[in-house]
Amino acid sequence: MRALPSLNGLRAFEAAARLGSFTAAGEELHVSAAAISRLVRLLEDRMTTPLFERTANRLRLTDAGQMYQSGLTPIFDSIEGLTARVAASVRSPLLTVGVGPTFAVRWFIPRLSAFQLEHPGVDVRFATGGAAAAFHEDWTCGIKLSNGEHPGFTTEMLFAADLVPVCAPVLAGNLKKPTKLSPGRLLRVAHAPDDWQRWFSSMGLRAIEPKGATFEFYGHAIQAAVDGVGIAMGIRPYIDDDIAAGRLVAPFDGSVSKGMSWYLVSRPEQARDEGFQAFRHWILDEVQSD
Repeated sequence: MRALPSLNGLRAFEAAARLGSFTAAGEELHVSAAAISRLVRLLEDRMTTPLFERTANRLRLTDAGQMYQSGLTPIFDSIEGLTARVAASVRSPLLTVGVGPTFAVRWFIPRLSAFQLEHPGVDVRFATGGAAAAFHEDWTCGIKLSNGEHPGFTTEMLFAADLVPVCAPVLAGNLKKPTKLSPGRLLRVAHAPDDWQRWFSSMGLRAIEPKGATFEFYGHAIQAAVDGVGIAMGIRPYIDDDIAAGRLVAPFDGSVSKGMSWYLVSRPEQARDEGFQAFRHWILDEVQSD
């Protein structure tokens, strides 16, 4: 049997600690400030340690209180998220996909209508935490650029992340050799500063230090390339639709591995989730057709 303290006491303490007052906590939980104070006092008695320093004008957490609140708030957040997911699953399958903003815009959203036509009963939600973000508790699954090592999760490879220089067709005619590239035309991505050097090195060429405009995301750099600003280091599959449509061209032969791949990442228990299984089968089919 678990030796847990009163849930009401935990809720009262967590709210007071997060909001900074018994009054605000009472308003959130729809009880009086005196009731919050009493519940917190009972919790402190149970733990035999003060959680707040009480003065006339302020309420301040003790060291023990800070430690307790830092652990309790994420737990309550998880309970809230879990409750919402379970409630939503009763109404219809809920699919929350954690994906980077560029992947969402460049690959996922253009294909979303096809998924919805096949599975109109699945409620799709995006969480654009970024491909490098940690797997969030509320995600059904994530599409991650990584080395595939995600302990405790199920991973399935989707795409190889190959690097390919791309530019607008109007610029391609003047690009005869990679060695003639102008440093000021080489667009950069802030979180991927080594892409150009990796490409030059893997192609057996002397590296040219890029000095073109710097963008926060690949999507911004690729759009700049479409608009003729310069040559971007594209990454697959971000650039595939633009190349197929003729908005971008790859002026040089050959691509280079980024050293990572795109993976579908999920928790093992999602194998029983109807929405996830529909999405998994769909995206694997899409990858094969591409």
